[in-house]
Formats: sequence, C-alpha cells, structure tokens
Amino acid sequence: MPGTSPKCGQALYGPPLLFVFVVLLFAFVLPAQLPAQTAEAPSMTGRYHFLGPEDTLAVLQEEDVLKGYIDVFQGEDESDALLSYPITIGSRKGNHVEFRTRKIHEKYYRFTGTVERGSGRRPGDPDFLRLAGELDTVASNSVTGEQTTERKQVVFKSMGKNEGEP
Repeated sequence: MPGTSPKCGQALYGPPLLFVFVVLLFAFVLPAQLPAQTAEAPSMTGRYHFLGPEDTLAVLQEEDVLKGYIDVFQGEDESDALLSYPITIGSRKGNHVEFRTRKIHEKYYRFTGTVERGSGRRPGDPDFLRLAGELDTVASNSVTGEQTTERKQVVFKSMGKNEGEP
C-alpha cells in the first residue's frame, strides 16, 4: 500500500536489484576464480635475428613440424664466408619449440624454448614474434673426439617483412 513501509522479509528493491547483483557476480567474481589461459602464438613461419648482426634463422612451420636453416656469417679468417645449417629435427607443440641443425665443420645448434608474441603489432612487423629459450652450440674436436657445449639464454626476434632483404 502506498505510504506504508515494507514488512520484514519483503524485498525493498525487487527483481531489478537481484539482476544487477547476478550480472556483477558473473562479470567480476567468477572470472577471477577461473584459470588463466595462455593464447597460442600464430604460425612461427618467418625469419628471425640470430646470434650475430647478419646471422639469420629461417623457420617454416608445417603443422607441428619445423623446417628451415640458420645462416651464420664467418670471420674473415675462415675459409667459408657463410655457413648454412639446415634444421634436421624440429617440432612445435603449443608454444613449446625445439629444433636441431645438421653438423657442419664439427658444430651444430640445438634450441629449446617457446614462441611468444613480441612488441610488433601485426604479422610482418619487426619483433612480431620471439623465440625465447636455451640455445646450445655443440662443437666436436675431430682429433680428440672431445665434445663441448656452450649454453646460453637467448631471445630471437622476428624480422620485419622487408628487413634483411638481399
């Protein structure tokens, strides 16, 4: 009745307030309790900066299989100006990446890490994708048979669409 106060147990604001409460519950409380999902980076096919300023890592992703090569420029005292190490074994499972190159002059590379988004805004931008992880440079002494492994943490940033063109 108009002009009378509600009786005990009677709703003061009715269904609209309940609706607002339920919306707020779904919008703020429940998402905070759900586990965060990490988005998988797009195809990692492309060229990446490698160890030296002119060195290149080129990757072709075909489903979960990785192919490609690493071009490494040699010092002036070396017999070959450029060594191209083909990727012989490579895979991607989610954002986890692994590859190994063929051995050339008793040396090969092995990488284990992740592919992740970089600071580039669009595919084709420099640093759109990054390969971050551990790189092993494995070298063998052909005389003694001794093998040495140099391990380092690396981040290889993708090259821009027109970057490093010959």
